[in-house]
Amino acid sequence: PTPTETDPAAKPRKLQDLDIDEFLKLMITELTNQDPLNPMDNAQLVELIGQIRSISATSQLSDTLGAVLSGQNLSTASSLIGKRVAALTDQHENVTGVVDRVSVEVDKDDNDKRTFRVHIGDKKIDLKNVREIKE
Repeated sequence: PTPTETDPAAKPRKLQDLDIDEFLKLMITELTNQDPLNPMDNAQLVELIGQIRSISATSQLSDTLGAVLSGQNLSTASSLIGKRVAALTDQHENVTGVVDRVSVEVDKDDNDKRTFRVHIGDKKIDLKNVREIKE
C-alpha cells in the first residue's frame, strides 16, 4: 500500500518516486478504466511504453551502480586490514589502532542497505567514519 492508502494525511509522492511495479499497476489501471468509446490514442500509448522503458533502464542503472559501490566499499575496507587508522565509533568515541578485520551488515528494514565496517579489537567502525590512515 502507498503512504496515502495507509495514512490519508501522508504527503503524496512524486511520480518519479514510483518504482516500476507501482508504475505498471497505474498504467494497467488507466488502460482498464479508459472510456471504450474514446480509448487512449496510439501516441499516448507509445509515450507510456517509452516511460516504462525509461524507468526500467534507470532502475537497472541504479542497481548496477549500487553493486559497483558495494564492491568499491568492500575493496576499500579490505585494503585497511593491517593498517593503523584513526576513526570514530558508532558511540562517537575516538579510536586509533590496527584494523584486524572487515564486516558487512545488511539492514533488512532499510531496503537491504549495506554498512561496511572495519574492526579494531572489539570496536566496530563504519567505513565512512575512518578519519585518517597512519603510517
